[in-house]
Amino acid sequence: MINLKILLPSQVLMEEKVTKIIAEGAEGYFGLLPGHIDFTTALVPGLLLIFPGKGHEELLAIDQGMLVKRGPDVWISTRNAIRNADLGRAKYLIEEQFKTLDDREKMARSAAAKLEADIIRRFMEMKKHG
Repeated sequence: MINLKILLPSQVLMEEKVTKIIAEGAEGYFGLLPGHIDFTTALVPGLLLIFPGKGHEELLAIDQGMLVKRGPDVWISTRNAIRNADLGRAKYLIEEQFKTLDDREKMARSAAAKLEADIIRRFMEMKKHG
């Protein structure tokens, strides 16, 4: 069994034992089974499929994040996730909400980079005149 823990900034969304995890990284989908080699990878906004020991698999829509696998433990840290998402709703959430947040973050980073460049340029100008 895999000890899965999904962490959001404000709460632990899920903590349970599962038999299989399917997630999406930058290179595409991958699966984890008990005994898989330890590793860490970045996750992209997409679907996370988990298979509990009993019952049906569960589909989650997740934002970008990190997955760490060490021994029998798997930790997934993400900014946002929706549990029990049906496929149509999950697709909408991923495309609209998560990617919109990512676009806003890119714009904020771009603005911060411009401010940093402006500060450096002004320091260089002060050095020339000082």
